[in-house]
Amino acid sequence: MLEQYVKKILTSRVYDVAVETPLHSAGQLSKRLGNQILLKREDLQPVFSFKIRGAYNKLAQLTAEELARGVVTASAGNHAQGLALAAREMGIKATIVMPKTTPEIKIEGVRSRGGKVVLHGDSFPEALAYSLKLVDEKGFVYIHPYDDPHTIAGQGTVAMEILRQHPGRLDAIFVPVGGGGLIAGIAAYVKYLRPEIKVIGVEPDDSNCLQAAMAAGERVVLPQVGLFADGVAVAQIGQHTFDICRHHVDEVITVSTDEICAAIKDIYDDTRSITEPAGALGVAGIKRYVEMYGVSGQTLVAIDSGANVNFDRLRHVAERAELGEKREAIIAVTIPERPGSFKAFCEAVGKRQITEFNYRKHTSDEAHIFVGVQTHPENDPRAALVQQLIDQGFPVTDLTDNELAKLHIRHMVGGHSAGASDEMVLRFEFPERPGALFNFLDKLGGRWNISMFHYRNHGAADGRVVAGLQVPEDERHLVPAALAQIGYPYWDETQNPAYTLFLG
Repeated sequence: MLEQYVKKILTSRVYDVAVETPLHSAGQLSKRLGNQILLKREDLQPVFSFKIRGAYNKLAQLTAEELARGVVTASAGNHAQGLALAAREMGIKATIVMPKTTPEIKIEGVRSRGGKVVLHGDSFPEALAYSLKLVDEKGFVYIHPYDDPHTIAGQGTVAMEILRQHPGRLDAIFVPVGGGGLIAGIAAYVKYLRPEIKVIGVEPDDSNCLQAAMAAGERVVLPQVGLFADGVAVAQIGQHTFDICRHHVDEVITVSTDEICAAIKDIYDDTRSITEPAGALGVAGIKRYVEMYGVSGQTLVAIDSGANVNFDRLRHVAERAELGEKREAIIAVTIPERPGSFKAFCEAVGKRQITEFNYRKHTSDEAHIFVGVQTHPENDPRAALVQQLIDQGFPVTDLTDNELAKLHIRHMVGGHSAGASDEMVLRFEFPERPGALFNFLDKLGGRWNISMFHYRNHGAADGRVVAGLQVPEDERHLVPAALAQIGYPYWDETQNPAYTLFLG
């Protein structure tokens, strides 16, 4: 099987429109990690993503009759722009079905490259179903974003370039994974020609469809996927891609949102370029790999797979990058409510920089403070900070890994509500589209009183909400069924210490 894919890769016609991207040395990151880190800059493609390779190669294999019928796909991301440009270069008609929730930058990216955009449905499955309906009704040829041998071969040209650009020692290649087209193409080429090189997939820890499939020995469908790294938000690995990955991918590593944000900053520091969350997975994976195995002196390549990111998402990235780098601790501290206690706390923190401070009187005797403090993963880890404060008599709760605290509580520290009895606290993600917030409130507020509400838009396809509902104890068993009707992912945060300390 690998030999057939290698032949397809070597004969791919991607360079009619794609460019050979550079393999850049990441000097600062290399020095910090004690390994040579190289970045394969697929963000420098004409559509700012590797997807142009597979899309064009697939179109190049179609017959004249198929090209005359026109092509269609469903995509909310980089495949859409890649297919639009590829179709324009070949003079054929391309229809791109996108969910109504798709960010405007990606819709305009498709239109500016000659693609016809059809907005349909609130989610990718609805857009996909409609695109397949168009195949039946209009006779279009469907172009799959990843699960097609010719698409896989087009993406595999990335590996062909890497081995040509760096013929010497190469220990591992770290590849972002969504549906698997890129990693399957890279694994097929590398394992046939240089089997000693490790091919390592990297996924967000809330969108790990390949890792789950590798563990199960078969393709599985994730019950839900995280939306932060939207370029790889795929619930099931492809069939063709998994046939390759299950035998030729050495390992799959997962990383957190904070680690992805830190990797975006790392890439910026070395290249002055801004990568989309999915594009930074390779660097995040290298950092996790070095930490896990303690490797040094190796040559490691990260695929910087794309740069299609909404500008207003960067505030969230900047907010979380220091946490991902373990250079900031988010803590809750109880201090005595008396003159001088605030000063005593600052003295206990010492010369560390305070990055955030929220204060709220709790009772006549004590106050709770929500604090961000600069730390260092080696010289001054957050565990040392926490222990130092405890030793000096300050009760501390470490909230650094607490999503409720990082997404919401830090923006709404205000104290307890005497009138909010029987309060349940629920955290939601929902599709970001006109009317979505009203629809959410309309369905949520019909039966139980909303006692607290905080909403944040991160410039992405999903909205983040925390809501308090006043639900009598004897009605709590009815809540799951009511929330199921809304259909949004949710988490019960009623016992979360960030809530109980500052708002409960």
